[in-house]
Order: sequence, then C-alpha cells, then structure tokens
Amino acid sequence: MAKRFILLLFVAVWLSGSANGQRDHPRGRSFDAAAHPIKHPEEQQSQYWVDKAQAKLLSKLAETQAAHTNKAKNVIMFLGDGMSVHTVTATRNLLGDSAEQVFFEGFPYTGLSKTYCVNRQVADSACTATAYLGGVKGNYGTIGVNANVPRYSCDGDSKVEDQVLSIAQWAQAAGKDAGLVTTARVTHASPAGVYAHTADRNWENDWEVANRGCDPEQTIDIARQLVEQPVGQQLKVILGGGRQNFINTTVNDEEGYAGLRTDGRHLIRDWLDQKKEANVSANYVWSRKGLSLVDLENTDYLLGLFANSHLPYNGDRDRKRSQLADPSLTELTEAAIKVLSRNKEGFFLFVEGARIDMAHHDTFARRSLEDTAEFANAVQKARELTSEDDTLIVVTADHSHVMSINGYPFRDQEITGLAQLADDNLPYTILSYANGPGYYSAYNRAEGRALLKEKLVADSDYRYPTLVPLDSESHGGDDVAVYASGPYAQYFSGNYEQSNIPALMSRAAGIGPYA
Repeated sequence: MAKRFILLLFVAVWLSGSANGQRDHPRGRSFDAAAHPIKHPEEQQSQYWVDKAQAKLLSKLAETQAAHTNKAKNVIMFLGDGMSVHTVTATRNLLGDSAEQVFFEGFPYTGLSKTYCVNRQVADSACTATAYLGGVKGNYGTIGVNANVPRYSCDGDSKVEDQVLSIAQWAQAAGKDAGLVTTARVTHASPAGVYAHTADRNWENDWEVANRGCDPEQTIDIARQLVEQPVGQQLKVILGGGRQNFINTTVNDEEGYAGLRTDGRHLIRDWLDQKKEANVSANYVWSRKGLSLVDLENTDYLLGLFANSHLPYNGDRDRKRSQLADPSLTELTEAAIKVLSRNKEGFFLFVEGARIDMAHHDTFARRSLEDTAEFANAVQKARELTSEDDTLIVVTADHSHVMSINGYPFRDQEITGLAQLADDNLPYTILSYANGPGYYSAYNRAEGRALLKEKLVADSDYRYPTLVPLDSESHGGDDVAVYASGPYAQYFSGNYEQSNIPALMSRAAGIGPYA
C-alpha cells in the first residue's frame, strides 16, 4: 500500500511539473534580469526580422543566379580540427554577439558531412584525413590506406592497392602545385593525409615505428615519407611545427631542443640537399622573422618548421607577447598562397587550424574559440587574396567534440562565463563537456560541486567542467558543417559522406579520378 502511495505521489508531481512547463524548461535560479538590458533594441520590432529575412532571400536569389560553373583553377581546403557546429556557434559570441557571423558562415553554400570511420562511430583525425583528402574511409588511427589495413600493421602500407592517393597527388599529376599549412606538427594526423600512407598515426619518426616492433627501414615513418616519397617531395609549401621528428636525439634544433630520431638522419638537411641537386630555389625557415625575409614571389620550395612540436595557441601569442616570434595561421596562409600562385596551372592548398582540437581535449574552451576566430581570419585572408571566379575554398572539420552550450544565459553574457544558478544554488558554466580532465575543476568528493566565480573561468588555463573524468576529452560523433565559396560551391550543399568531399573538389577542378 505504501509503495502504491509513493508511486501515485511521484506521478502527481511529474504531471504537475509537466503542466507548468518545468520539465522542458527548468526554472533554475536566474541572475538579476534587470542587470541585463536588451542588447539590440531594434530586435524588439517585428519589422527588423522581416527585413532580415528579405535581405537573406535576396542574397539567396543572387547566389543562385551567379552560381559558378567554370573550372576551379585553385582549390583551398581549410580544416578546423575538431571544429564542431557548437564551436562555431560559441565563437560568434566570443566575437561579440550571437547574431555575429564567423567569416566563412557567410559563404553561399553549406552542407553537413558524416564523419564516422569504417570501424568506429566516433572518428579520429587520421581516418578522417583519408576520407576528406583521399575519398576513401579507413580504420581508426590509420592514414592514407583503406580499411583492409588494420592499425599497427607493419607492412600495412606496402600494398599499392590498399594505398589511398590524396587530392594533392591528383593536383600534382595535373600539373598544379600543392602545399600544406598547419599549426600542428607537419607530420601530425591531418597534414599527413596529404602525402603519407601509414598503419599508425603515431609513426611520425623512426623511434615510434621501432617502439611498435616494426623495422623502421621497412616501415617508413611519416617524416621520411614527407621528405623522401614523391608526393611529399613535390610539395612546394610545407609550413607548421614538428622539428623534433626531422632530427636525431643527439642534435638540437635552432631553439636548443633535441630531436626524437634515432637513425642519425637530418631530414631538414636532406630536404635542402634534394632541392639544391634539383637546381631549384628553396628556403628553410624556423621563425617568423626568417619567414618575413623570404622573397616569396621568387621561391620554388618553402619549408617552415616554427616549433619543436606544435605551434602555440593563438590566444597565447597575445598573452605571452610572442607575436614577433611565432607566425599566425593567417600569416602562414598568406605566405603559402603567394608561393603557390606562381604556377599558372593553379594549385591545391591544405590549411589546418589544429589547435582548436587540442584545446578541446584539455577542455580549454576559451583557447579553442580563440583559435577558431584566428582560423576564420585565415579563411578571410585567403578569400581576399584569390578570386571567387577561379578559386574554390572549402571549409570544414574532421570531427566534432563533446562541448555543449547550455543554460539560458542573457545575450550580453560572455560565452566563456557563468550561466544561472542551479538547483544547488551554485552557478555553472555556459560551456561544458560530456567528458574530460575538467571534471576535477568543478567537483570534489568532499564538497561536491565547486563554487565557480567569473574571475576563475576568465583564466585561459581554466579547464571547463565535465560530466565524466577522462585525462583527455573525447571527440564527438555528430556531423560537421561544410562551407563553400567559388566555382561549383553549390556541390557542397546537403548531407553526405565525408569521403565525398575530395570527389566534389576534384570535379570542380577537373583533376583526379572524378574529373
């Protein structure tokens, strides 16, 4: 009888909450609404929204009439690593307001791509690189090979029929130039998809190969593939980080850091020797100053390795005042385009904003949004330096992350700040993660949820709260956006496999197997 009474009481409470709308929209304990006046008073008038819709309709009609159907001479692919739709949305607020547009959101065509790999629902940056650069989905952790190759297979990349050629190779075969720019190591998973074939993304140097029980002379590491194999050798521009994978443990780089190689090779010198033997102009640089001294319009090959590992977060360039030493993604993109534009046949350029992803893994939400904003700056610079008539620009992500935007914050609140009070009378952050290392920044066993303050979350080193403790936050499995501008940009609307992206770029440029 008592159990029946408790059940009836529970149902009554549930129905009462539902009737009052509390189940769908939790009441919470809001901050003082009077302290948050309407940010844009014009939005209170119906005509504002009618006019905005009319303007969008007119722009769509104009885009339809002006759809480019001429061949793309140049193709630039921008990859925001881990740049989920939530990340882009939050960046709008970081830039000033929810109504803002991140630059590439103004591109005329937008689609969604499905990011899973053959053996995982949630992908990594390796198998996705094979998909969006080569048009074939592979296994988690592998690059430039199909799903016949299991991860860690020592001879997995040896069969030609299992290798996946990238759009960079298609461009080179068509007489175009190709290059890559990244804020990660140039041997990291995403840029490696441009030129490498490997059964493990971690095989960036010979020690890593040997550590897995493979013979480094048979299983060629990613750095050697970049310098010694055809696609990598022919890349006209290579800009990023990762000097450690090109020099031996007994050798220090320009900033005094030792390398990771154990085979005695100095791959930077090997690269320079190759170019000298080929009698072409080539420059190796390791600093922003060095890059500024290069005559880009008279350079055939440019190799820039600006860090021992990854380049710094863009926000940290400002906070640590290292802008004079460390180039921005925008500056690297501009340099690459100037070198590649010398080829009258055109070029393919891959540009990665890598540290968007790395900040998410550490639940450094602020840093991730700052890098997304700089990524958008680089896209804008590329669009300014090229013509929509002959240059297709495609912007996308390889996968998402598990960051969400929650609560009911006022429009004038910073996206990186605090939302309302929860049922325990403690505030919570507007941005949070499903899992990751931020678990301990907002909870402890003795006291439960921590009392968060705006000053605390304003620190760029603050790890945003998570539901599940993990030493590194995981990727998400949701679709990611694709934005396109230029010749045949209309191809990129709709929902499709991530592996369709290079086919669409190939068709637009008239290169490769889909020409």
